Amino acid sequence: MVMKKCFYFITVCILVCISIQCKEKKDKIEEITSVKSSKVEQFNSDNFSLLVEKPNNIETPEGMVWIPGGTFQQGAVIQDKVAMPHERPAHLVRIDGFFMDITEVTNAQFSKFVKETNYSTVAERAIDWEEMKKQLPVGTPKPHDSIFKPGSLVFKKSKSAVPNLYDFSQWWEWKIGANWRHPNGSESSIVGKENDPVVQIAYEDALAYCEWAGRRLPTEAEWERAARGDLEKSIYTWGDEVSDLSNKANTWEGEFPVANTKLDGFESRAKVKSYPPNNFGLYDMAGNVWEWTTDWYSAIYYEELKALNTTIVNPSGPAKTFNPNNSYAIEKVIKGGSFLCNASYCASYRVSSRMGTSLDSALEHLGFRTVVSVAMLTSTKTK
Repeated sequence: MVMKKCFYFITVCILVCISIQCKEKKDKIEEITSVKSSKVEQFNSDNFSLLVEKPNNIETPEGMVWIPGGTFQQGAVIQDKVAMPHERPAHLVRIDGFFMDITEVTNAQFSKFVKETNYSTVAERAIDWEEMKKQLPVGTPKPHDSIFKPGSLVFKKSKSAVPNLYDFSQWWEWKIGANWRHPNGSESSIVGKENDPVVQIAYEDALAYCEWAGRRLPTEAEWERAARGDLEKSIYTWGDEVSDLSNKANTWEGEFPVANTKLDGFESRAKVKSYPPNNFGLYDMAGNVWEWTTDWYSAIYYEELKALNTTIVNPSGPAKTFNPNNSYAIEKVIKGGSFLCNASYCASYRVSSRMGTSLDSALEHLGFRTVVSVAMLTSTKTK
């Protein structure tokens, strides 16, 4: 993914080449993104006591479900013929049990947070030209005030077949006024869509919600453990049968990005719980909207883990981000795919699918869900 400000200049000003990766430099983000080393820590799993079952003295938070701890194989399963190289090799991971939201965070839930905190999302904030021009070629002129306004990226259908599916600028456009309240532009609304997943959420926005709610974002390993459920060696959350896709997930069916047959009942976002849950009781772990995790994205991370030749305990991702296609990229892993995923393009409704996305990317198919560890609940009780 290229960050929203890069897209702004590509689509509105035609001033920045796609290879440039912009970076927000707010103090909070600088603290979050500090990188110390590329070394992957090796954990000794022999002396680790795994938390499997929910402690009897801990109540399940409202709207969440217990994800039992366990050892599982993270990454692409052997029968997955369309898996990307960065999903391999598979490696053993041990995860402590934790609580996870049953659904993606909804518009109603995010609205409550905003009402109580008066929070303004990244996509709603004024654009700082003095900061932005530091990230652009010297001499780049400031756009006219009439177009230099807050906004975000929205999907647009193509009128004809797209021969090059690597050029994603063909189906994304910058829209002034696009944000979580107006996910498809200023003319759109979330009225009547309170149970839709909230979107146009940048990483910073998700963190702010988590802080308010007393929760956190999942690690990539936690997310995948939860999505797999008891089907630890399956391609999808429901098994290996792609023929079940339209009954199990909200994805793009038809010719992408030209025509969606809506065989699954939806063309865009679906309200949460529109499809059956996995066997852990989690909804929309495949399709609908992508979900943030806390892991830095590195295309070689799985190779680094496999080289350790040990079972990794509660991994929190690589120490720094690495995208071989963009050396400027500062990205976090997102999981789960979205309503735009199609077999011809990404098939990211597979459990092992992963993508790197810039921290200030706010998109109409990107949201999040939260988790809570037992340690977090215990520390809250003792305060």
